[in-house]
Order: sequence, then structure tokens, then C-alpha cells
Amino acid sequence: MKTPSPATALALAMISPALLAACSASAGSDHAGHATHQADAVRSPADSGKTASFDILAAHVHRDGRTVTFHMTTNGTAGADKPAAVGALAGAPVHAYVWPTSLDPMTVGFEGGTGILALAATSHPDFDDTPLFDEDGDGDPANDGTRWHSHWVVLTPTETCGPGALGVRDIPDGETPAMPATWPGLPIFIDSPGYTPLFDGPEIKVNVPFAKAESLAGASYDGVTSALRVNANVHAPLLCVTDIFDVASGDLSLPGKIK
Repeated sequence: MKTPSPATALALAMISPALLAACSASAGSDHAGHATHQADAVRSPADSGKTASFDILAAHVHRDGRTVTFHMTTNGTAGADKPAAVGALAGAPVHAYVWPTSLDPMTVGFEGGTGILALAATSHPDFDDTPLFDEDGDGDPANDGTRWHSHWVVLTPTETCGPGALGVRDIPDGETPAMPATWPGLPIFIDSPGYTPLFDGPEIKVNVPFAKAESLAGASYDGVTSALRVNANVHAPLLCVTDIFDVASGDLSLPGKIK
């Protein structure tokens, strides 16, 4: 039997009965010398065959008052490996640390019931999709794509990205679904909220404020490291998942719970 591609395997996992039920309802060891994770972290064994900065050891999401922290520990230096520029938007590569969740996209301002809401920290040197923010502080908010930055995205199985592949949900011409206030204007379900990813050796974390964070209690999550690519025709679909480096749970069953 032919082994499915990483993208196919992820897509199949994401449409498993457990995840479909979650979407319908809402329409390893710690690295030595660094913080110990809480007992409910999603842990993953080290794998020397994977790029260390994307080899997940643990993923954890926890709440402190109105702030929810999305946290991941890797087997190397988190954020050390960024994609090489290709010099154009068409075909531009993206690297990402991703926390898929069971939360309905309307939780952060998207049209509800439209797919799988995920927080992502990304780097992509060929374009800048955070028009409201100047990550490098040089006075130009349009030249910061290489720097790691945060997005909310809505993922869906997207056959036009390839058999069994995933993509960031497109906005078809003429449609105007609800978008967050910090939507960057791209024709996809993406938000650029400006939450700065924080790196500390093998650790990456993103602190996210919510007006009613207590309503997130019990939501499920997982951790993923992946590569994406802008489609050659720059639309329909615009952004496809092309490779999965690692999945914290191994099967994207979203075993983590926000408490």
C-alpha cells in the first residue's frame, strides 16, 4: 500500500470523526534547562530525522485571566530555520508553527462554521501580510515578512492544492464573509492581529488576549510545524499546505484541552 504524503495524512486526520464532531459543534520530554511543561501538554518524542527547529517535543495552550498562551517546545532552536526567498509572491514559501484548535472561527471574528481555526507563527521573506505593523521598527510596515509574526487562519481540505491537501480557506470573488478587524485584505481567511511570537532557545510562545477567555475552557488543540506555499497563480487557492514537518499528537487528534 502506498504511504500517503504528509499533507494527505494531515488532511485525513483533520477530517477524522473526532475533529468533524468538534467542528460541527462549533460549525515528549522537556528540553533540558528550560521551563517544565504542565502535565497536560501534548508531548511528542524527539526524532533525529527531522529538522530540529521543527521537531516538536511538546505543545501547550493555557489561560491566565484574559490571556491565552500558545506554547511549543522543539528539539532545536525554535525559529532558527526560515524559508529561502524566491523573489516573487507566486510560489513564495512559508514556514509555520501552528496550533490547530476546535474553536469556531467566529471566536476571533471570521464567518462562523467555515473550517478549522488555527493560530500560526510564520516567516515568508517574499511578502509582508501584516500591513498594520512594523515588526522591525524601521518605519516601513511593508518589509517585515521574514520576521516571525502571528496569524489566525481558517484551514480546510483543498483538493486544488493537491490530492488530500489542505489550504487556507479562499474568499471567492463577489463574496464578503465576516473578517476580523485586522484582516490584511488578502482573499483568504487570514487575520494579522500583531501578537509577537516570543522565542527562547527551543521555546516559542504567543500570548493572545481574549475579551472572554473563560469561554475557551475545554476547547481542544494540537501542535504542528509545517511548510506552505503561495499558489503560482496567486489565487484559487492562494495558500496551500505543502509539507508537514511534525504533529505533536502524531495524528492530529487535538488531545490538548484549554483549562
